[in-house]
Amino acid sequence: MIRGMNGRRTGRGNRWGLALVGLVLAILGGSALARGLGAFPQNWAAARTTVVDGNVVAFFARASPWIWWLVALAALVVAVLAVRWLLVQGRRDARRVLRIEDGPTGVTEVSESGMAQAVAADVESSPAVFHAAAHLVGPRPEVRLRVVADESAPMGELSRHLSAVALPHVRDALDRDRVPAVARVSLEPSPSPHRVVR
Repeated sequence: MIRGMNGRRTGRGNRWGLALVGLVLAILGGSALARGLGAFPQNWAAARTTVVDGNVVAFFARASPWIWWLVALAALVVAVLAVRWLLVQGRRDARRVLRIEDGPTGVTEVSESGMAQAVAADVESSPAVFHAAAHLVGPRPEVRLRVVADESAPMGELSRHLSAVALPHVRDALDRDRVPAVARVSLEPSPSPHRVVR
């Protein structure tokens, strides 16, 4: 069983944050709906008045000027939290640590970025490959490969290398029978052996 520690923390934070915002909005919406339907007998006349009536305007007119500073501070805090949430959503998961659990007591921690580098190195061991980059994405990791290969090399050879060398190593490291993989291959001509590099 494989678990991403940072992914779990981010997911838990998202759930709590969205649940809290949803609860607040549900309470406010339910209160407005109840008032509009006249569900409060002692305030039955409120169903025929606006939410922001003269009493609300009078309260803010009598309030201290500091209340607007508090409102501005609250808005700033909400904005900072929203920006932080957006940044967390866009953060790449390359620094995640995967916990590979083998049985009731055996646990191995694997750096996802280190595993991705090992996959890229395996792919680059093919003579048909000039350069390779790998990323592991998702809670149950999938391999995403970007490969720059020799256009004169047979594609069947590259495919055999991926299926017989690189991907089996990933499956062995993750202790899984199946690991989804997607490879995007770009073809480039071989460098000329007669070209002089200055």
